[in-house]
Amino acid sequence: MKIGIISDTHGLLRAQVFDVFQGVEHILHAGDVGDPDILTELEALAPVTAVWGNVDGMAIRARVPEVARLELGGVQIVILHGMQLGSPTPQKAAAAHPDAGLVVFGHSHRPLIQQVGPTLAVNPGSAGPRRFKDPVTVALAEIADGAVQARLVDLIPRNS
Repeated sequence: MKIGIISDTHGLLRAQVFDVFQGVEHILHAGDVGDPDILTELEALAPVTAVWGNVDGMAIRARVPEVARLELGGVQIVILHGMQLGSPTPQKAAAAHPDAGLVVFGHSHRPLIQQVGPTLAVNPGSAGPRRFKDPVTVALAEIADGAVQARLVDLIPRNS
């Protein structure tokens, strides 16, 4: 099962996301969506499970939860924005949700993928407006036989 993972769009859904997420079976959005239309546009590609982030207004908060839990391909998945953890790290996210095989978070705008014990922690980075010199990224995950692998995808070359 192929999953698209995105966060921190802050009201900007780049055209490149549609290319990268072509063929995904589910999309996970880790908050700071910015505009409810972004979720609608993503739903044209695949079912979306999203959470709200610290800068999301009432329109998003009324539509999605603060923390989402679901099972895909036999893997327990938790999605949160990350502000709940202060400065989110893979270790904090995995410790807060020890029963998850995949924990997805955002908030820091810093993309990373790290295995913490049995949990794969993924921060897809920020897909929205570039902040400072942070890269503009999303992630793709594959679930097969109850195991998860993920990789980061640059939406804009890092030297631009």
